[in-house]
Amino acid sequence: MSDPILFDVTDGLARITLNRPERLNAIDPAAAHRWREIGAEVAGRDDIRAVILDAAGRAFCAGGDVVAMSALEGDARQIVAGLADAIHDGHRLLRESSVPIVAAVQGPVAGGGLGFMLVADVVIASEAASFAGKYADIGLTPDCGVSTLVPEAVGIRRGLELLLTPRMLDAATALDWGLVAEVVAPESLAARTEELAAVWTSGASAAYGQTKRLVHAGAARDFQASLDDEARTIGAAFVTPDAEARIAAFAARSRR
Repeated sequence: MSDPILFDVTDGLARITLNRPERLNAIDPAAAHRWREIGAEVAGRDDIRAVILDAAGRAFCAGGDVVAMSALEGDARQIVAGLADAIHDGHRLLRESSVPIVAAVQGPVAGGGLGFMLVADVVIASEAASFAGKYADIGLTPDCGVSTLVPEAVGIRRGLELLLTPRMLDAATALDWGLVAEVVAPESLAARTEELAAVWTSGASAAYGQTKRLVHAGAARDFQASLDDEARTIGAAFVTPDAEARIAAFAARSRR
């Protein structure tokens, strides 16, 4: 049996690949637990400077594999809630990590797949991508952070429209709404995603990571706490070897 989610780290770049193409990368129990493991590894390693999140096959993620979940024996309420908790742990670990993440979205995204996609800090979509809520189609409610991450990306009114109606967004509309950051031709998706990840891995990686952390943390605390954190963080960054070298190079260019 193949791994439901592939994970590899090479030269500071981690690649997470949803790997159930025959099920449109729907998340089954094994994938849920694997996602949590990967989130913990990314958060716990200091050699990862950037992450690419992508998927095998024609779809990015169709959400949860409710057929696989409904076949499990036991208390369905506890089983499904437990699997959601496993996924949510992975989401939290990745979102709170000081590592920037870019998602490459090549095709359909539905239900909880929206939450997986929006764990990334930047989403690049193919012109062939599409986006839909779909929870109510099978009588379920949002999970995978969708009730927070979708409104955060597009606003409450548009978030409700996506989740409460049958509407499906094409890539151009998703870009207009702010659900994705960029739309490219299908044949350019992988290269464009790798290009952005290379900026993070070859540049001031620690600064990019701390910037991500500051932005996400700022949404959940008062302004003064954010200002205090910014002051401490830029003070610490100023004396790192990387910043000292870059500031010296900047100063030298300014004197020319």
